[in-house]
Amino acid sequence: MRTEATNRIAHVFTLFDANGNGVLEADDFDLMANNVIEAAPDADKAAKDAMRTAFRQYWTTLVTELDTNDDGKISYEEFEACVLSPERFDSTIAVFAEALAALGDPDGDGLIERPAFVALMTAIGFGRPNIDALFDAFDPTDLDRIQVAVWVAAIKDYYAPDKAGIPGDLLVPGPAI
Repeated sequence: MRTEATNRIAHVFTLFDANGNGVLEADDFDLMANNVIEAAPDADKAAKDAMRTAFRQYWTTLVTELDTNDDGKISYEEFEACVLSPERFDSTIAVFAEALAALGDPDGDGLIERPAFVALMTAIGFGRPNIDALFDAFDPTDLDRIQVAVWVAAIKDYYAPDKAGIPGDLLVPGPAI
């Protein structure tokens, strides 16, 4: 596994640990779902329901696949395996990526405006300089919009153990930003 993938997964673990207790639990994913949904007031009920379902599926997949000691919690060591075995998580990540992007595209035109993107990524917990760097890496249009498909692909790449130099690396705080 590449160092970049390890850094990405370590950072997202801290974000998903919404209550900050050092492990992932079902409540973390409910809290994160609520935060993300609240950041998308223009999204319709179906998109919000899909996001909530995606977060629940994400948690269910993690606890089913990774909870090696059956304590109902996922430690960082257990979580790291989702990058080591992407084939176990591809469909879950795809559902999550599609649901998140749909929240950012409430009019369904296939484009996400910067304010919507920033709101969603801030709700997840990413830092503003990192969010802006990522958005800019997606080659926004003159109207400051990015393509839904580009963001969905980038979310999937974020979890790939063999990827380096990808836009998602910009989300990890560090000297590059």
